[in-house]
Amino acid sequence: MKKRKLVVVGNGMAGTRTLEELLELAPDLYDITVFGAEPYPNYNRILLSPVLTGEQTVQDIILNDLDWYRERHIDLRLESRIVDIRRNRKEVVAEDGSVTRYDRLLLATGSNPVILPVPGHELQGVVTFRDIRDVKLMIEAAGTLRRAIVIGGGLLGLEAANGLAARGMEVAVVHLGTNLLDRQLDGQAAGLLRASLEQRGLEFLMERQTEAILGTDDGRVRGIRFAGGEERPADLIVMAVGIRPNTDLAERAGIHTDRGVVVNDTLQTYDPSIYAVGECVSHRGTAYGLVAPLFEQAKVAANHLAFFGISRYPGSVTSTKLKVTGIDVFSAGDFVGGGGTEAITLADPMGGVYKKLVIRDDKLVGACLYGDTVDGGWYFRLIKEARSIDALRDHLMYGEGSAGDTGHAGQNSVVGMPDSTEVCGCNGVCKGTIVKAIREQGLFTVDEIKKHTKAGSSCGSCVGLVEQILINCVGGAANIKPSTEKPVCGCTDFTHGEVRRAIRDHHLVSIAQAMEFLEWRNSDGCATCRPALNYYVTCSWPGEARDDAQSHLANERMHANIQKDGTYSVVPRMWGGVTTPAELRRIADVADKYQVPMVKVTGGQRIDLLGVRKQDLPAVWKDLDMPSGHAYGKGLRTVKTCVGSEFCRFGTQDSTAMGIALEKDLVGMSSPHKVKLAVSGCPRNCAESGIKDVGVIAVDSGWEIYVGGNGGIKTEVAQFFAKVASAEAVLEHAGAFLQLYREEAFYLERTCHYLGRVGLDHARARVVDDAANRAALYQRLKFALSFERDPWATRVQEPAARREFEPLSVEPLSTEPLGA
Repeated sequence: MKKRKLVVVGNGMAGTRTLEELLELAPDLYDITVFGAEPYPNYNRILLSPVLTGEQTVQDIILNDLDWYRERHIDLRLESRIVDIRRNRKEVVAEDGSVTRYDRLLLATGSNPVILPVPGHELQGVVTFRDIRDVKLMIEAAGTLRRAIVIGGGLLGLEAANGLAARGMEVAVVHLGTNLLDRQLDGQAAGLLRASLEQRGLEFLMERQTEAILGTDDGRVRGIRFAGGEERPADLIVMAVGIRPNTDLAERAGIHTDRGVVVNDTLQTYDPSIYAVGECVSHRGTAYGLVAPLFEQAKVAANHLAFFGISRYPGSVTSTKLKVTGIDVFSAGDFVGGGGTEAITLADPMGGVYKKLVIRDDKLVGACLYGDTVDGGWYFRLIKEARSIDALRDHLMYGEGSAGDTGHAGQNSVVGMPDSTEVCGCNGVCKGTIVKAIREQGLFTVDEIKKHTKAGSSCGSCVGLVEQILINCVGGAANIKPSTEKPVCGCTDFTHGEVRRAIRDHHLVSIAQAMEFLEWRNSDGCATCRPALNYYVTCSWPGEARDDAQSHLANERMHANIQKDGTYSVVPRMWGGVTTPAELRRIADVADKYQVPMVKVTGGQRIDLLGVRKQDLPAVWKDLDMPSGHAYGKGLRTVKTCVGSEFCRFGTQDSTAMGIALEKDLVGMSSPHKVKLAVSGCPRNCAESGIKDVGVIAVDSGWEIYVGGNGGIKTEVAQFFAKVASAEAVLEHAGAFLQLYREEAFYLERTCHYLGRVGLDHARARVVDDAANRAALYQRLKFALSFERDPWATRVQEPAARREFEPLSVEPLSTEPLGA
């Protein structure tokens, strides 16, 4: 069957996304030709700002490289501009005179930057901020020129100003209005933003109307003049005053336009063979400039180009979540308010946080957030769903975590989220799509999720939520090791490494001190940074820093894991997997008394009581009278053992006693992530020691120690670390390695990821090869544990008739800080 001909005019994000959707639906329906005016394949226009600041390169923001087009047999014609459409002959004519026939034509011509028609706008040194060419011109100018003026106080204007300032220029922003980002923020939030940007060195010239751009005799920019006669010198002028749909080609072809190429709900123009998507489109009188609506259009257009004919585009409810020069802002719906509405506001200018929620008829209709935008997605869902917020009213300002039992902490905030919840607004990706891709494709990194679902691949503001979903799906197998260049969260620009160093070097012994010293933007922190800060201060200053219970996940505070039905899982500790008849009777009695639906043996040789109601948790723990197994915490979980030489005919060492000694030596230990150990009595390795964070395997002459294993969905095999002769040496080597991990790993970094970052040789040099340093590390661990152990950890139920190794007696250090 002869293929139809599809021609796409425009190689930007909307047009190429339509092709991606179309190729999923009907990969063999068309011969496809794409015309792009620029010399680059499809790139992420949203990320031009990081290219300007030098954080990323042009190659970093390419979405579909040349190989992508070749592999799909797409005829890509770069630097080729279409100048005419011959609708009666179904042909397009390129600037070079070449003619290409089509059966279907897709217009994705985007928009053009608005150029103020003032005298001097054609001078050399006047640029816009719209494409890679503009960015390269600005970078080149910043290398030789000193003073820049940006016209426009919207998002693009502020990003251009920040980028030029980052490259060493003196920058002033000219804005006609009284408030920055007047389409995204109300007056109070805009005032906070301006004050923050002024502290970073930007100057603002508000309520100024540009009258002329002044030039030199040789045609270069020398300054700007405002209405009223005021003049300012400048070497570079950046116009960032808005965009206008690019309808020139459509108008020449006689296609109906009205502030954009007019389309119906199928994205079809008045010519039934021609469709249009993106910023060039006018749909129901609205032209959209945000990415999310354009991708929604792409999905519908692809459906009809594939002749499915079952999809329609009703328009978009939009929200804006932006990071303006490192400051998070969010707005959605009617955030200004007015007649018939009421507003709930929270303002903390010193902390750099502002929230405004607008309510009408018992429904949330608008939200404006500055500084702390973590709950923006939740507010947007409430606005879109238009449901009553009566039951949420008292907690609405404090976010999603305060509205339910799960708390707003880490991965638990996504447990109850419906699969239909939109996670990535730019690409229209819901939670269910991400979860399905993770499970079916075996994904373990955010980059893999971006590749398979597009979630997080545009503006990037949803990456934190994508990470939470990933962790919730695969647990410790999630490879989310913090980048050395990645801020801890949106509350700060500092990385994990920088935060740890500041806490150590400046003797910061509380979360509040750390936030104040590091000028945290949100004085209360968020669900991402508070647990990390709490770990860093308590690990760095044991005995001085106090553990902050409210910075722990809800699971940790209740000593139980929440399950998908809202009940809890209770796992009491059994040292080395060994229990007694008395403990078993208590467990059975508790299961009967509280009607526990399931009693199950875990993979770590413990007994799990599943289905415990939240209100029963205190009484369950009291009746069990056993320490918690910490099956929920960032710290020691279990030490799994086999029966070893005491019973097994193949055992070479007493692995059970060794496991009990290790567990008692380390119980109560906090760490960047969960830690599991195992001890096998012979090389047959029945306790699976080869896939644990620390695995110990008995041999005839002693013990072999392995580190960095992970037995989750994505198995990481532990690496050989050391061979020792005695049980005491096992305790010291294992403890020293874990203390090194505690001091050097980033929060939420598993041992396997830590070793992948620093190298196994580094850990061996610090622990195995340096006996003095090993002893010091072990002493620091024991000193810290003397403060970290809680009552649940220290109430030890002794197994009957068991021979156990006594933990080494170690003198505590002075109050010198840890070598974090």
